[in-house]
Amino acid sequence: MSSDPKPAGPSTTGAPGRSAAEIRRDIDLQRQQLGTSVDALRGRVTELTDWRRQVDAHKRELIIGAAAIGFAIGVRAMLRRRR
Repeated sequence: MSSDPKPAGPSTTGAPGRSAAEIRRDIDLQRQQLGTSVDALRGRVTELTDWRRQVDAHKRELIIGAAAIGFAIGVRAMLRRRR
């Protein structure tokens, strides 16, 4: 058993024994995946922040809410008149 230190060489992170070409290929793959994820996220954010689409999707809930608020305002106005 020898206690000689390891020879000095280029240090790479990740799996030992990977070549520079393999590391570059992995980086390119990660960039492509990140680009795809960002595009999907951008599309989802655009979809969720489109208020016209949200109104169309939740028209019934908006009508019920508007009716409830109108009723509450009407009741409050009637109660103020009685005083």
